[in-house]
Amino acid sequence: MRIMTVIGARPQFIKAGVVSRAIAETDGLDEIIVHTGQHFDANMSQVFFDQLGLPKPDHLFDINGGSHGAMTGRMLTEIEAVILSDKPDVMLVYGDTNSTLAGALAAAKLHVPVAHVEAGLRSFNMQMPEEVNRILTDNISDILFCPTQTAVDQLLKEGFDHKPARVEWVGDVMQDSALVFGDMAQMPGEVAEQTGFVLATVHRAENTDAPERLSAIVDALNRVHRDVAPVILPVHPRTKKMIAQAGFSLDVTTIEPVGYLEFLALLKNCAAVATDSGGVQKEAFFFAKPGVVMRDQTEWTELLENGANVLVGAHADRIVEQARVALSKTVRDDGSLYGGGTASQRIAKSLLAHFD
Repeated sequence: MRIMTVIGARPQFIKAGVVSRAIAETDGLDEIIVHTGQHFDANMSQVFFDQLGLPKPDHLFDINGGSHGAMTGRMLTEIEAVILSDKPDVMLVYGDTNSTLAGALAAAKLHVPVAHVEAGLRSFNMQMPEEVNRILTDNISDILFCPTQTAVDQLLKEGFDHKPARVEWVGDVMQDSALVFGDMAQMPGEVAEQTGFVLATVHRAENTDAPERLSAIVDALNRVHRDVAPVILPVHPRTKKMIAQAGFSLDVTTIEPVGYLEFLALLKNCAAVATDSGGVQKEAFFFAKPGVVMRDQTEWTELLENGANVLVGAHADRIVEQARVALSKTVRDDGSLYGGGTASQRIAKSLLAHFD
């Protein structure tokens, strides 16, 4: 059976790193990898293929920049062409990016079954492009691989038990990846001796593209760095650009975007995490680090319920307050929330059973 996998952004490379390995180890499955080029910087793309042992893409596009509609439209055109030429039996997509939606839509239009990894997540904020992408992708998918029971329950609330699609809890492939690659992690050279710091990431459009939110986050991180604990921030290219354009002064330790293994090392050595990323919220939990989530909603509500993470929005005082609290918080992972590291194998077995 031929699986066509569409990836294009950092979280998808990480997820594919373990799922593609499971596919390769499963008799009867072959994989065609399509890389849209959505993340094109070497530190945002190629480094993940090198570090995670991902196979070289069979098809590599150069589609990045421009509006969401323009980017998704170009991807749709290119992916449709390779579906017609390579004739896959199933399309495998990850998460909630423009690459995800384009891959799922191109396949659905050509009557190729779609399997969605990380299905059922909802932030309930339709202002987020990712929320639109994940809802649309779920609704045109034939099999929905859910990372949590919360995601399964959400799809059932939306009536997926009355649709021909198949909903499965498999666990979270990000935990698989953290367990597989965690021992290989090495700290970036410029901060190699640092411990006890707050690891920060800021990249989401709702924060970077809103000057008042970005200003509050920059102010908060500066205050945390000055008054609470050192802050290390790998600066996303868009965030760097928007901070410069707004004329804000960022007084923390900044480093260039890092590869996945370096980022795992940062997670292992930090004391807490402040982030607006979806994936980093969970990655922090996998390494028993408390999370301060600089968003107004989160898809990972189970981490709020068990106290590992707290939502603070873009409120400077609250970010500083909760960063201080996080430094004295204890987080434990008993393996029950996200599958304990076996999601990839479940996905490969299900694909073989469902589509063969």
